[in-house]
Amino acid sequence: MAHPLMFDDADPLLRRLRELALSFPDAAEKVSHGHPAFYTTKVFAYFGGSVKVDGAYERHEHSVLVLLDPDERAALADDPRCYLPAYLAPAGWIGVDLDEDTDWDEIAELLDASYRRTAGPRRVARLDARSEPAR
Repeated sequence: MAHPLMFDDADPLLRRLRELALSFPDAAEKVSHGHPAFYTTKVFAYFGGSVKVDGAYERHEHSVLVLLDPDERAALADDPRCYLPAYLAPAGWIGVDLDEDTDWDEIAELLDASYRRTAGPRRVARLDARSEPAR
């Protein structure tokens, strides 16, 4: 049984996240478990997540889930915008709520960190090559 879609394709927060995520080398989008997922060979970000509270799921419809190094994840742990997403938290994922005041430069940095953990050395080298200054 397919999961129902849990997002609005016209959502401006999704539109901005999509723009950032799809700017990475070979990045693509698919729907996974009802949410947009951004990936190369492995997923590096999801739009939307949930937390299990008293046996029920509390949705975070406007959030991004990223896979971070343990130190980066720990640095965000006390941030009130952040949460440990159901199912994915034990694997190192963290959710960050998005709103109209979101610092998109920070989100771009988190996407970059997650991409680097999942994309493989060739893609990371391509990412690094495009950000080097021209000589």
